[in-house]
Amino acid sequence: MTIELRIARVQQTLRRFEDDIPLLNMRVRDLSKERQDSARKFAAAMIDHTRAELERLLREQPEPTDPSEAPCEPAD
Repeated sequence: MTIELRIARVQQTLRRFEDDIPLLNMRVRDLSKERQDSARKFAAAMIDHTRAELERLLREQPEPTDPSEAPCEPAD
């Protein structure tokens, strides 16, 4: 799997986690305060972990090369 594909998948996962927060709040509203807090902490930890993974992948991504800066052909 290419680094670009991995980055795209992690970005998609992060978006899904972040978009799910309002739904999570609806799903846990009938739970006890402790369980609500636990679910929210778990979701926050997953988001933090996913962001860290995305940052790591972005650091690993090679810099795009500019064709005008390509190495010169060796002389004959």
